Amino acid sequence: MKSPGPVASFVRFVILGGGVGVLCSFVVPMLATALPWAAANALVTVASTVLCTELHARHTFAEGRRAGWREHLQSGGSAGVAYLATCAATGILHLVQPSPGMLTQQAVYLGASALAGTGRFLVLRLYVFTARHGRPAEPQKLRGTVPAPVLAA
Repeated sequence: MKSPGPVASFVRFVILGGGVGVLCSFVVPMLATALPWAAANALVTVASTVLCTELHARHTFAEGRRAGWREHLQSGGSAGVAYLATCAATGILHLVQPSPGMLTQQAVYLGASALAGTGRFLVLRLYVFTARHGRPAEPQKLRGTVPAPVLAA
């Protein structure tokens, strides 16, 4: 199955991942009525990451098959880094402005989420789902370049 181009993949990533994110924004508060907020958020984050990895494997990157353990672990790792980035951005906001308004908090969170999501897309496209198509799992070298010599001790 031919992999879609970067723009088509990014549009699919935003629609599928964003759609799941919007659904999760309703599920977390509902679960938080029965669980502590942090537990509800963690549970939904894990479930949505598994779901999104499957959606991205099948549709975003046109794999046409389920994601394997490697893809789930790598995707989960990239989601964890994105989660930490949004937490850091929100934490820094509260250090700089101890009582920010709701709109300011939302703007910082959404901005950090957009940056983290873009980074996550690049990781998934360039590393996680690349090796399946017979392409190397690492970025290709530019033509005309030579590897740097390594000195053995």
